[in-house]
Amino acid sequence: MSDAGVEATSPVVRRVRAYFAPVARAAGVPALFDPAQMGAFAVDAPPAPWLDLGWVYGFARKCGTKVEAVRTGAPAIAQLQVRTEIESTLALAFGSWGKVQLALAAGTQQMNLLRAEAGAAAAGSGGAAIAATVLLPGSTASVLQMGAGASGFAVGEMVAVDVDYAGATGFVGSGVSGAYLRTAVTDVDYVRRVTLNVARISGISGGVVTVETPLIAGAPATEMKVSAVVGFCDREGSSFFQEWSGLFVMDGQQGDRVLLHYPRLQTMSGAAEAAIASSGLETVRLAAAFRALPVTDAVDGEQVVCFRSYLPA
Repeated sequence: MSDAGVEATSPVVRRVRAYFAPVARAAGVPALFDPAQMGAFAVDAPPAPWLDLGWVYGFARKCGTKVEAVRTGAPAIAQLQVRTEIESTLALAFGSWGKVQLALAAGTQQMNLLRAEAGAAAAGSGGAAIAATVLLPGSTASVLQMGAGASGFAVGEMVAVDVDYAGATGFVGSGVSGAYLRTAVTDVDYVRRVTLNVARISGISGGVVTVETPLIAGAPATEMKVSAVVGFCDREGSSFFQEWSGLFVMDGQQGDRVLLHYPRLQTMSGAAEAAIASSGLETVRLAAAFRALPVTDAVDGEQVVCFRSYLPA
């Protein structure tokens, strides 16, 4: 007997690679991934707008979808089945710490600790920041034109690049929504405190500042300014939910590939760490858990929470 299907042994994988992309929160538009056109990308060079967040550990996804029978007659006999509840969750631990990994693991606003003014009153998420530096025309996602203002920064320092807060409510943050404001605040630096438009300085020359990785929001708008960042802070208990599109890649040793695409993932847990003991020390990894939310597949109008694709060797 012959089988018309394409047979292959079960994929043998070492690790899971994670990629995330912003969801346009105000418009409710996720980042879609087309496995037919993009599925074979090089793991170190994901297609835009996907961000490579490195290897993840303890990756576990759970299907909580409930299927029940519709019964009729006496005695009742199952005539058909229906899905009464759709639920999909996943958990993982990031192998590296970075701005986006911290935001995803925190689940809520992930604050940038802006360099504070001398003598500023202490605050849990950072005191009043020094005045932000104005950007000059000609800046790009990787090169910031700052003129004389560049003297206030140093190679290796992190910077947040975004607009002054001007009293708006709703989603704030360029490129990625970093927070949602129900009422206005008074801090002119608030958007730069929550923005994910952050990078590390790799070089400074003649008023031109180069950053290691392109800014997530692309070329800066003319009204954006630059603040020095000394670190990051997240808070247990605030109200904002991070929402991103997720893509997880498992490369088989035989050349095959499994891809799990979640168009909408909302963080479903607070900040937590997973400690892994090794040689008398502990490796502290960022633990994260997500709930998948639905999108409508343009092919047939079905509501979907996850796409699983398999590319044979």
